[in-house]
Amino acid sequence: MEFWFTEKQTNDFGITMRVKKTYHSEKTEFQQLDMVETAEFGNMLILDGMVMTTEKDEFVYHEMVAHVPLFTHPNPKHVLVVGGGDGGVIREILKHPTVEKATLVEIDGKVIEYSKQYLPSIAGKLEDPRVEVKVDDGFMHIAKSDHEYDVIMVDSTEPVGPAVNLFTKGFYEGISKALKEDGIFVAQTDNPWFHEELIKNAYRDVKETFPITRLYTANIPTYPSGLWTFTLGSKKFDPLEVSDERFHEIETKYYTKEIHKAAFALPKFVKDLTE
Repeated sequence: MEFWFTEKQTNDFGITMRVKKTYHSEKTEFQQLDMVETAEFGNMLILDGMVMTTEKDEFVYHEMVAHVPLFTHPNPKHVLVVGGGDGGVIREILKHPTVEKATLVEIDGKVIEYSKQYLPSIAGKLEDPRVEVKVDDGFMHIAKSDHEYDVIMVDSTEPVGPAVNLFTKGFYEGISKALKEDGIFVAQTDNPWFHEELIKNAYRDVKETFPITRLYTANIPTYPSGLWTFTLGSKKFDPLEVSDERFHEIETKYYTKEIHKAAFALPKFVKDLTE
């Protein structure tokens, strides 16, 4: 039976789409999980009523989380993804030949299970021999890690439920300790239309923790407002100073070496959030 799903992105605004089929609906240990087929965006993962990923537009988010830090770091070998149980960021990481190991730490194993089943084009690389999948608390995993990773990517939900701790200064400080002396991290930091304070606070906390801090954006139609931000913290390498020689050919649909630098050119109202 067809129906319309609406994500209330604020108390006064939402995004709605026609659902052709519900594959699975479950209250997991951590959140409400729904996997549906939509008419416009294909199969879609929804957590606690929020769109997490869709077959049609997922490549934007996953490419921009992965390739910006991985092309900034000259030799990324060991990469950690916190969250990201759908596997999309892992898929992109494995396109880089220097990567020897990619570790995924996802708190909700059901996200992994149903992504493999209903989002195989996204989750299809989770079985790769270079990948280690851990069903665990990412916050605690970071706390126990010491100078272990070249690049850390935080692919979390909004700062509600199990992801609340992933938007704190203590977490960013833990990430710094978990990274090697030349490490880089990136986190999704929501949108500037509805969550200005979240971006301002995250940018401030990262800047107080890392010598180099940059905010960049991408367009993702199913995410609130369509304009999405990412905050990058780096100990040594500046994403704006990457030489053209650093880039190598990989298969992408959104990311390019031109987009790499252009993404850091911010609209004035977004740049103001970093000052």
